[in-house]
Amino acid sequence: MEPKFFKIPVCVGDVSLRVARGHFATRNSHTNYFVDVTNQQSCIRDAEAVAQQLAQRNLTSSTPVDTILCLDGTRVIGTCLAQKLTQDGFRSINARKDVYVLREHVGTSGELIFRDNAKPMLEGKNILLLLASVTTGSTVRRGIRCVEHYQGKLAGIAAIYSHLKELDGIPIISLFDTNDLPGYASYTPEECPMCREKRELDAVVDKFGYSAL
Repeated sequence: MEPKFFKIPVCVGDVSLRVARGHFATRNSHTNYFVDVTNQQSCIRDAEAVAQQLAQRNLTSSTPVDTILCLDGTRVIGTCLAQKLTQDGFRSINARKDVYVLREHVGTSGELIFRDNAKPMLEGKNILLLLASVTTGSTVRRGIRCVEHYQGKLAGIAAIYSHLKELDGIPIISLFDTNDLPGYASYTPEECPMCREKRELDAVVDKFGYSAL
């Protein structure tokens, strides 16, 4: 059965959040909400609205951004964000500076890898991790390992929605959080109370969207 979506009543500027309640399985967790960011990932108008709001926040604690590493299919948002951070007249330490925008490449081991031609965009660079949503933090940690492997410097972490305020002491800047989703919960598959109640999954979800069951 298709999940029933609705928009939460809170908007951040021109950014709204579309969600569904139910029993959903990701690669690392089970949740009682599915946050649908398809429009923000794919529609230039919605991506620009997200970028506008993120750019107005103190994303990197006065550290200039050299590279935006786009996880969760956020490359359109990342491109818009790079434009916002570098444009004249915008209050940013990145004004008139180049910013690289890289999308993730996942190797057979599940870790992020980049070819030799992309390494100069990572090595010694201040890198902002950009995600659609943060639930358990596993994707963020994979991004951090990538930054460290390529000898970059983590400049910050940004997301449309985040279940976490910080990870390992690093703040996560997000437009929406659990205060906007009453009763939001995330569990390991082994500890999921909905599974214990033998409640069927509504959908399997990943960065590309959902597959209803």
